[in-house]
Amino acid sequence: MHDWFQTPAGRYLLDWERTRVDAAVVDIFGYHALQLGVPELAGLEANRMPHQWLACEEPAVEDGLGTAKRAAVLCDFSALPFPASSLDLVVLPHSLEFSADPHTTLREVERVLVPEGRVVICGLNPASLWGLQQRRGHLYQKMGFGHLFLPGGGEFIGYWRLRDWLRLLGFEVEVGEFGCYRPGVTSDKWLQRFEWMDGAGARWWPIFGAAYFLVAVKRVRGVRLLGPSWKTVPTGQRKSVPVANRTHDTTID
Repeated sequence: MHDWFQTPAGRYLLDWERTRVDAAVVDIFGYHALQLGVPELAGLEANRMPHQWLACEEPAVEDGLGTAKRAAVLCDFSALPFPASSLDLVVLPHSLEFSADPHTTLREVERVLVPEGRVVICGLNPASLWGLQQRRGHLYQKMGFGHLFLPGGGEFIGYWRLRDWLRLLGFEVEVGEFGCYRPGVTSDKWLQRFEWMDGAGARWWPIFGAAYFLVAVKRVRGVRLLGPSWKTVPTGQRKSVPVANRTHDTTID
């Protein structure tokens, strides 16, 4: 998706996703965080965990300014090189829809996350104006003409379908949001003209945004997080005990 992110629609999508991801990860605490793919998003930039990794399945590429986007880890997303229950946060910006095996990738994310760890997912919505335009482009290409509006290498996963996958793996969705309601145009001028559709779409047809955003927490049955020790009552603290007798009530200290 690197080249597509340089287009007006790609920059529009990235701006919307950065805002949501930054707001979601800023207050997620822990020690180890991982982002799978799409270095253009920088999904861990607002997070304060001391150990952060960017994993990619391909070597570094050059961005529009000639600056190398280097991955700290080169690996297969369906076989992550991290121990089980070792990460507190995993960010998946379009990683599932461009993965060769999205089911296995999501199972790997569940494996490496600690109990109560969180996964943040960005995806393209097939039930949207952009999704319709992409399907029409595929049809035209079969006829020998036309072009695709979105990158052609991925398989876009529906929002409710993804929620079912997460539920089967023991995740609980905390945040779900749609966005990017403007039509798939190819110029900044026309994108600005359709700016009003973002407000109208969020109100009148909220589930038909071009993109969606999810935050889910890994639930493990039988695991309960303990509160901070300062909330416990000191063992040496004395309390008044009411004692009742036949004549009157007294209190013994």
